[in-house]
Amino acid sequence: MILIFTDGSSRGNPGPGGWGVIVRFGEMVKELGGFEKNTTNNRMEMSAIINALKFLNEKKEETISIYTDSKYTIDGITKWVFSWKNNGWKTKNKTEVLNKDLWEELHSLVNGKKIEWHHVAGHAGIPGNERVDTIANGFAGGEATPLFDGYEKDYTISLSKLSPSYSKVKDKNGKAYSYLALVEGNIHRFATWNECESFVKGKHAKFRKTISKDHEQDVLKEWGVM
Repeated sequence: MILIFTDGSSRGNPGPGGWGVIVRFGEMVKELGGFEKNTTNNRMEMSAIINALKFLNEKKEETISIYTDSKYTIDGITKWVFSWKNNGWKTKNKTEVLNKDLWEELHSLVNGKKIEWHHVAGHAGIPGNERVDTIANGFAGGEATPLFDGYEKDYTISLSKLSPSYSKVKDKNGKAYSYLALVEGNIHRFATWNECESFVKGKHAKFRKTISKDHEQDVLKEWGVM
């Protein structure tokens, strides 16, 4: 089975955006990422999946398991797209379907493939999901994010953990433990998102909301500063 993690991010809606992908196929792992100057979060979520499937376009015989935190994309491609297509890419209110170009491309790419769709909670402690979030945010911020391409045995991210822990799911929408920013190798902590956002604006930075002390430690380890 081929395993895919995807995520998208935008700084503003619209604004500069990025997408990130992990693909595990056989013994190999490949990371992908990209940037768009003016886009939306939904377009980046869709672009991540599109680019992952483009990479795998010749592997139609294998089952593909996709993990994404975009319920919009999952519902669109598994439910809504069929009526949209039959209605000439119009909604039930007769308005143009948003992101029609990407829906047409995604619909074409999934055709003939055996795909299992999985919706995951963002920032819930799933290493693959956390990593693609880092890639997407890095590209959205204009950062040259190094991407892995090699054997899974040499990959430092565990792709076997596919379910979030109960405690992190419970806390993910609650009060933040901290907001972290990594700028020029230095870690900065903030109590509110507004403070963090103001600090990183215009800088090449990584930033992340954490929901617990353990989550903060995980982020710092992922960023290589512990």
